[in-house]
Amino acid sequence: WKTEVVVLILKPGKDPTQSENCRPISLLSTLSKLTENFILYKLNEHLAENKILCPEQFGFRKSLTTTQQLLRVVEYITSGFEKGECTGAVFLDVQKAFDRVWTQGLIHKLIRYKTPPHLLQLLKYYLEERKFAVKIGNSISEVKIMRAGIPQAGKISPVLYSVYVNDIPKTHKTLLGMYADDTAILAKNKNHNYTAAALKKHLAKLDDWFLKWKIALNVNKTEAV
Repeated sequence: WKTEVVVLILKPGKDPTQSENCRPISLLSTLSKLTENFILYKLNEHLAENKILCPEQFGFRKSLTTTQQLLRVVEYITSGFEKGECTGAVFLDVQKAFDRVWTQGLIHKLIRYKTPPHLLQLLKYYLEERKFAVKIGNSISEVKIMRAGIPQAGKISPVLYSVYVNDIPKTHKTLLGMYADDTAILAKNKNHNYTAAALKKHLAKLDDWFLKWKIALNVNKTEAV
């Protein structure tokens, strides 16, 4: 029941011969889906009661939307303009975010956030020793063991990812905005050199953190403005 069938969905307008142009979607068993529903309810309850998720994360959280995060960013930029400050921003795109989650690192963080023992054991059992097979058309590959990652399209995966990146570094001279695996950092100052310096300092902290937690950026989709 911990074996998932992965189907590849071609991104619109992309070359089907290039694997990076396909989005993997995991098809889970009924038992796996039922387990996810139970875990999701209990984990969300724990996270909410203990106010664990950082306030900068707006993804997949009750009463928080992309529009609210966008308004937060717009207000930050607008208030800077009113003071004659220039704003700089870096938009980070994480490469294969769910696929690259370091399972043992995630479990370590769940322990750090004092996840109830019974829920932690269930999560460990659910996450460890998962298997997958890839289906293309009517053909299916042999079953392989997953070395890392959480299920693509799994109901619980966005929340698990939010926990995994919850301790992302912050600085007092930048604004951090997150929506699931999309992250933006902004800085403002009347002197654009100070704006750039604040962003560089934050990026340096992020670089060390990304390395520690085995997170990689997609440099082709990461933008600075």
